[in-house]
Amino acid sequence: MIQPLAYIHPQAKIAENVVIEPFVVIHKDVVIGEGTWIGSNVTIMDGARIGKNCRIFPGAVISGEPQDLKFAGEVTTAEIGDNTTIRECVTINRGTKDKWKTTIGSNCLIQAYSHIAHDCEVGNNCIFSNSTTLAGHITIGNNVVLAGLVAIHQFVKVGSYAFVTGGSLVRKDVPPYVKAAREPLVKPKAEKLKLKAIYL
Repeated sequence: MIQPLAYIHPQAKIAENVVIEPFVVIHKDVVIGEGTWIGSNVTIMDGARIGKNCRIFPGAVISGEPQDLKFAGEVTTAEIGDNTTIRECVTINRGTKDKWKTTIGSNCLIQAYSHIAHDCEVGNNCIFSNSTTLAGHITIGNNVVLAGLVAIHQFVKVGSYAFVTGGSLVRKDVPPYVKAAREPLVKPKAEKLKLKAIYL
């Protein structure tokens, strides 16, 4: 199940039935749950904690060092729940001394070229479309959908069941069950009503 062209540190903890394709690099302080598939050319760095039955596609980098000047080499983690899919070239950074970890829940789909920075907390059943970018210290609830090219400012919170449309820049909190869109970010229904009132 482990291709001979992959490099796995002898102290990494790999469960049974994990498939590791060629040219994967897995560092020392890594834990991977059973049934997970790791595609070619994936890099999994120190601090990665990956659940069961995950799928990680080629080019992804999991648990890279935070892109944060306050990071001083402390031991932190990037934790991914069960049944989560991480597509091509996704980057997920581990935490800093603020929260000590970055977390992604179970049953999530993180699509290609997305970035999840240090100390983010992502709930369960979330979908992030291509090139979604989360800065540091962001909290995402459960069942959140972020469409393509969404960029979220650090320290923002997005409530459960919210939907943010493609290309939106999110500089403020998004409440639960809200559809938010555009630049500046608005609730589309409220914007439509406002425009209608102008023309009356």
